[in-house]
Amino acid sequence: MLTRLHRSLLKSLPLPFAAALVTLLFLLLMQFLIRYLPELVGRGLPFGALVELVAYSLAYMLTLAVPMAWLIALLAAFGQLGESRAYLVAKSAGVSLPRLAWPVAVAGLLLTGGMMVFNNQMLPEANYRMSGLWRDIKVSRPGFALTPGEFYTGVSGYAIRADAIPPDSTGLLVGVTVFESRSAGGGSAVLTADRARLQTQYGGQRLTMLLEDGEVHHRRPEGTADAYERLAFGRHRMAFDLSSLGGFERREAGGGRTDRSMRTTDMLVVLDSLDRLVDARHDSVRAALARGGAAAGDVTPDLLVRPTDRPALGTVVVAGGAADSAAERGGAAADSPPDSAAVGADRPALSGLGGAAREAAYDLAAERARAVQYAAGAAAAAASLEGQQADRYRVEIYKKNSIALACLVFVLVGVPLGLSISRAGVGVVAALAVGVFLFYWVSLVLGEKLADRETLPPAVGMWAANVIVGALGVYLVARETRDPAWRDPIRALAGRFRRRGG
Repeated sequence: MLTRLHRSLLKSLPLPFAAALVTLLFLLLMQFLIRYLPELVGRGLPFGALVELVAYSLAYMLTLAVPMAWLIALLAAFGQLGESRAYLVAKSAGVSLPRLAWPVAVAGLLLTGGMMVFNNQMLPEANYRMSGLWRDIKVSRPGFALTPGEFYTGVSGYAIRADAIPPDSTGLLVGVTVFESRSAGGGSAVLTADRARLQTQYGGQRLTMLLEDGEVHHRRPEGTADAYERLAFGRHRMAFDLSSLGGFERREAGGGRTDRSMRTTDMLVVLDSLDRLVDARHDSVRAALARGGAAAGDVTPDLLVRPTDRPALGTVVVAGGAADSAAERGGAAADSPPDSAAVGADRPALSGLGGAAREAAYDLAAERARAVQYAAGAAAAAASLEGQQADRYRVEIYKKNSIALACLVFVLVGVPLGLSISRAGVGVVAALAVGVFLFYWVSLVLGEKLADRETLPPAVGMWAANVIVGALGVYLVARETRDPAWRDPIRALAGRFRRRGG
């Protein structure tokens, strides 16, 4: 009986998984097209480039759609199992939930392994090729496309505007204005017409515009003075070369890769190099402080005097911290300050030196302290920057594997939830799956933001969602397989709060 239940469960998973996956991919693809379609229209893109762009975009859509479709399939399969009473029969026969669901857990583990390979190897390559394709699309020149009320300057030497373009006509423009920067007679010209008709020739390489009932305003230089002409016409024909428009050239993939377009193996190599570089920077900080004669733990910015804060020559430091210059005291006191108030008089190493030599030694020591401060500060800043770069790579590595592991984590949640909604319809199953996945995704994105801002360590930020959802799944599984004498801690805690509130 148990083997039959295992086969029944495994057979009931593919259909809802495929249906949910296709539906989710369709919704994500529609969202993609609605967002980016305005950037693709009018650029003369070949159909193959559009198909390639959609194929590359499906890569990151699969990363999101597969775990959610798997959760929907789990809820549907175990909901059907609970509705058929087969689970109650198996449970009454002493079959525990882990014994019943272990083939599904193995399937989830295999799906997790496949998603790890996809996220770490195939997804970065798709992102890299997609970024290169977007670059080629953005640098391609758009084709000839007029917008009513706006000047079109895509044709070299011309600016064309139409007040209206009737939607039920073919090539008809109303209220046409054409600015020609270099006319046949020299100078510039402005053509206005009540209407015009467009016609393409030679496969769209040439555009003919037939203007009707208009005027030509021509400004032509003659010697040093400009001559102005105005000519009225009934019909006037203009031709435009469109061979340079709508050009799309597919270039070879090139350029640097970011953390989203690098394979995990490559990121690990970069991460190891950055960690070594950070350690070298820390060694530089310690070496700079050691050269200054101080231990790293004893040096703070307050101990190092900035150039503007150093006492000027002739300045004395008293025990209370007040500084007065010898020039301000005047008289004999200014010419021969007391030895006890001289700069560095309280330093045993400088006690045998005269006033000028003591000040020179003090200046040299302060200059060396500032050099130590600068070297240590520069090394510490570089180490901080390189550490942030390393953390970004860690976040991306953890994120790819965390999303893949969600397929296994969702087994812990989907199995008990599916059994608890055995009599629910498709809408309830979809709503519950969306709720669980939305909570998971918000937790993942929030953890990523906090990790990028260095509020949380990368490992904590990116694995917290799996830990939270996994803990919830463990609780639900334990609750479903509990012994009748087992006391639910959540319900006990809720009852205690209700009693206190009452």
